[in-house]
Amino acid sequence: MESTKLTPGQRAYEQKRAQKAGMSLDAWLRDKEKRAAAELPAASAAPKPEKKPSFFARLMERANKPL
Repeated sequence: MESTKLTPGQRAYEQKRAQKAGMSLDAWLRDKEKRAAAELPAASAAPKPEKKPSFFARLMERANKPL
């Protein structure tokens, strides 16, 4: 994320966060970009939990079971 693409409000917000972390705005944005890039592969590698059947699917399953 380049600082030229930020709106004035976003730039001010990121500047405050950078000051809080004791960094310059450019260093903060580079670090933020690195962290986002590092999280991307980790998030896509995680297996998705199996989805529970919906209410209607469970109801239809019960209706089709023999008495």
